[in-house]
Amino acid sequence: METRPLAYRMRPENIDEIIGQQHLVGPGKMIRRMVEAERLSSMILFGPPGTGKTSLAMALAKSLNMPYKILNAVVNKKKDMEIAVEEAKFSGHLVLILDEVHRLDKGKQDFLLPHLERNLITLIGCTTSNPYHSINPAIRSRCHLFELHKLTAQDIIKALKRALEDSENGLGSQDVDITDEALKHFALSSNGDLRSALNGLELAVYSTRPDSEGMVHIDLSVAEECMQKKSFSHDKDGDAHYDVLSAFQKSIRGSDVNAALHYLGRLIEAGDLDSIARRLVICAYEDIGLANPQAGPRALAAVEAAERVGFPEARIPLATAVVELCLSPKSNSAYKALDLALADIRSGKSGDIPDHLKDAHYKGAKSLGRGIGYQYPHNFEQGWVDQQYLPDSIKDRVYYEPKETGKFEAALKQVYEKIMRNKKN
Repeated sequence: METRPLAYRMRPENIDEIIGQQHLVGPGKMIRRMVEAERLSSMILFGPPGTGKTSLAMALAKSLNMPYKILNAVVNKKKDMEIAVEEAKFSGHLVLILDEVHRLDKGKQDFLLPHLERNLITLIGCTTSNPYHSINPAIRSRCHLFELHKLTAQDIIKALKRALEDSENGLGSQDVDITDEALKHFALSSNGDLRSALNGLELAVYSTRPDSEGMVHIDLSVAEECMQKKSFSHDKDGDAHYDVLSAFQKSIRGSDVNAALHYLGRLIEAGDLDSIARRLVICAYEDIGLANPQAGPRALAAVEAAERVGFPEARIPLATAVVELCLSPKSNSAYKALDLALADIRSGKSGDIPDHLKDAHYKGAKSLGRGIGYQYPHNFEQGWVDQQYLPDSIKDRVYYEPKETGKFEAALKQVYEKIMRNKKN
């Protein structure tokens, strides 16, 4: 009996078998271009768990028929990397796939760097961490950085069906009857993690007793048990997940605490912390905005606390944030003003920057008229001065329309209206 996990067995053999990540491996995209040019460069692949970082690295090496070796920056010692270099010298080149690359210590890093420089080793580092925060600059500067996105439910369903049909590496040799609801639950409850979905499917197939004809039946209840998450009650198109997210945000926007907490509960039952986090932070800036400027930082702090402690305790900071956002005054004036400005820019209404605002910190700027006539606001008692800032073609354009739904923006409105009145006088 095959002992390797299904997720391992179903790893792609080439980049054409990669699930998702079309922004990297699609026609004309960067990694696809590397393969087509047969010029593989060192890179860091980063993104959430289960998005296929190591699988993509292996598929790249296999697509180019390059020898490769998989190591872990935490588990494997410097001696293992010395062995990898000796293998590279023997074969002429080696692709070193290094999991947890953000944990690479200085000794291992110093050993690898000269071999990267000589192109004896092509490094493909894999990490769930942001490389700009976690990867040593000496390594980062020698690598391309590619972000892998969380897989969609459709991507995961495609991979599950492939596993069910594959007789060599997958579950194709088993007689399996699986409902659409069960497939969708594996996809949605895995929260973009293909490894988790495949593990759940494998457990379902091997732990479910076949009927008298040898058929294994997997329905929604089996999928829920194997994923240890309850399903949303979703329709045949699987849209209810997004309906709940929509209802969650609209309930916050509508200041209905009870409805917002209900939908938060449904999202928590589904274990969808990522979607909750994103909606809370967006709500804080999109719907509350300047009416309560501290809502944004506090929502982000609640999200970070929730991510750190995990469920079930994560529900506590999340509930606190939801109640505050619901009962905060609402204002969308800031981003609506920006949208108006963007609309002008995209329709060609930009114009030249006034000369007195242009950079004057270089030799010859004065002769070009740059910065001449600029009035420094701090030299004026009121802290501002009436001078033209917008280009001539839109000099009287107004984007921002303040609201009075919170004390903070009400105060901003008084300042704004005073400035506008003085400009007209």
